[in-house]
Amino acid sequence: MAANRNDTMSGSGLLKGITAVIPARNEEENISDIIKRTRPVADEVVVVDGHSKDRTVEIAESLGVRVVKDNRKGKGDAIRVGALAARYDIVVFLDADGSHDPTDIPRLVEPIKNGEADLVIGSRGRGGSDELHGDMEKLMRLVGSDLILIGINWRWKQNLTDSQNGYRAIRTEVMRSLGTKENITTIEQEMTMKCLKKGFRVSEVPSHEYARKHGVSTIKLKKVWFRYIYSFLKNLP
Repeated sequence: MAANRNDTMSGSGLLKGITAVIPARNEEENISDIIKRTRPVADEVVVVDGHSKDRTVEIAESLGVRVVKDNRKGKGDAIRVGALAARYDIVVFLDADGSHDPTDIPRLVEPIKNGEADLVIGSRGRGGSDELHGDMEKLMRLVGSDLILIGINWRWKQNLTDSQNGYRAIRTEVMRSLGTKENITTIEQEMTMKCLKKGFRVSEVPSHEYARKHGVSTIKLKKVWFRYIYSFLKNLP
């Protein structure tokens, strides 16, 4: 049988294809565009719906992609649900709000396909961000994430420029083996730290983070900042 167009050899054998996982909740204004832009560069697209009250599910299903439900616990839970639902050996996580450019997917997965990495982060430190500059809350996000990044680099002797961006690719079996527990956006930080702790190879490529195309972000720093610190300290030893 001929290999899938995205099949590649790695240290663990033949890697078969790419699953793009898009967590989404009430993203009817954005979901169609992100699906249409993702499909050409992935073997399957899975939308993990956070029990939306709008037409997110209807629109996604009308475009022929698979939709699964999360457990109403947050983005971290949706990431785990998506990884379990993935049919292919590399999974790419990207947001439904248009902040991540799907044309970066081939660049994200290349180090994994070449057997050089197990997790590849789309680095805003290298690619820039529209969401980390411009007001006091964005400044606090930037400072906080940089302090945590310094700690991660010091602990595992890395030179990463971003540990928290949600745009990332990982070998599916690696993601499933990490035993992640975080249920909110702290999942990305936890994923990075647990990969390093378990000896998996973490790399990054430049990727620009754009402002969401429609709607308003539901992430409020003042409600979650303590969880980032707790998660960092918990996974540091």
